[in-house]
Amino acid sequence: MLGIPDIQEAHAMEQTPQAKTYIFRTMLFMAVYVLINAGAIAGLMDGLATPARWVLAALVSLPIAGQIWATLVMIRDSDEFIGAFLARQFILASGVAMALFSAWGFAESYAGASHVPSWMIYPLFWACFALVAPFARKVTK
Repeated sequence: MLGIPDIQEAHAMEQTPQAKTYIFRTMLFMAVYVLINAGAIAGLMDGLATPARWVLAALVSLPIAGQIWATLVMIRDSDEFIGAFLARQFILASGVAMALFSAWGFAESYAGASHVPSWMIYPLFWACFALVAPFARKVTK
């Protein structure tokens, strides 16, 4: 209509092979992550001996590592513009997430703030990844 692509056409243009691969890998790794956690929450892991609980902790971390790997592969395999943008976004989000989580850790130690489990750094990183996107667009020298 009037030479302006509709939403479906615009969405289709954004789906590079790298993006499709990234989406598939992310969905696969997060499905495994959800299944392991859902099983633990449902009590399927109750009664496990301590060594098995350590194995469970390692297993639930593997999909997170896989998803981060999928992101880094997408950065590597994308064109120069997208790769540079995603790399800046990843670096900025990492720094912001580490600074915020460290500040909260000091608040726990010195000000009696409520404890936040360390695994929360992962969702915090992805929240920061979304929030820093406008700043990753700026090229600084």
